[in-house]
Amino acid sequence: MDLLAQILINGVLLGGLYAVMALGLALVWGVLNIVNLAHGAFIMLGAYASWYLYTYLHIDPFVGLPITALIMYAFGYALQRGLLNLVIRAPMFNTLLITFGLEVVLTYLAQIMFSADFRTINPPYAGSSLQWGPVVVPVVRLAAFGVAIVLTVGMWLFLLHTRLGMAIRATAQNLLAARLYGVEPRHLYATTFAIGLALAGAAGGLYGTVSQINPYIGATLTAKSFAIAIIGGLDNPLGVLVGGLFLGIVESLTALYIGPTYSDVASFGILVLVLIVRPSGLLGRTA
Repeated sequence: MDLLAQILINGVLLGGLYAVMALGLALVWGVLNIVNLAHGAFIMLGAYASWYLYTYLHIDPFVGLPITALIMYAFGYALQRGLLNLVIRAPMFNTLLITFGLEVVLTYLAQIMFSADFRTINPPYAGSSLQWGPVVVPVVRLAAFGVAIVLTVGMWLFLLHTRLGMAIRATAQNLLAARLYGVEPRHLYATTFAIGLALAGAAGGLYGTVSQINPYIGATLTAKSFAIAIIGGLDNPLGVLVGGLFLGIVESLTALYIGPTYSDVASFGILVLVLIVRPSGLLGRTA
């Protein structure tokens, strides 16, 4: 039972990180109808940005998260206005191709800049842990989980209670009606994509504190984010949180009782099951 409790705690902490990784993908997909195959590459860039800030500027990785998010926000806004806006109304296959091309280019550029070596972000407290009875919780993983929860709930409140958030939701539901109410689509699309990249950058910074990074982690993170967004539902940030927690627990239990090599099999098996039983996701709207 002690081992099971430890595995469940590890799964919850992992799931919180998964949720914030998928949040940006779900936002961009739900509003812009772009399945961003470069999402994992943007998470990777965020991880490297945090690593650079910590290694060369000695900024704590958690303190540096707003800086990383701001850098990725500016990059995302410029990228959407300058490139992706040209294909925003094109068939989805075109957006898949262009985002896949972005993923390849960003991975190649990251390899040139940072080499293929594994990098780690190791603040002084990286080895610290808290113990509650038989359960040991690493401080870094607990802090990353806390930030992930704050970001997810903050995004939910932002979409529900701010003017910009309501404009984003209105545009996702009915573009014509939103334009009649004065929404300027090009600016809103760029802002939405920029917010998605800011979330990806923050997720990358958190990922870098709990795992090793290299230029090739993007494809795996994209696939994981895709699965979580589908399982939780594209139209509800809290659904993404539930999907991330659910997937983290499933993977941890699978690694314990079946084997660590079967974790991905279990997660994508859950994805297939959700698509069959409830295609809108666990908390997505069925209408």
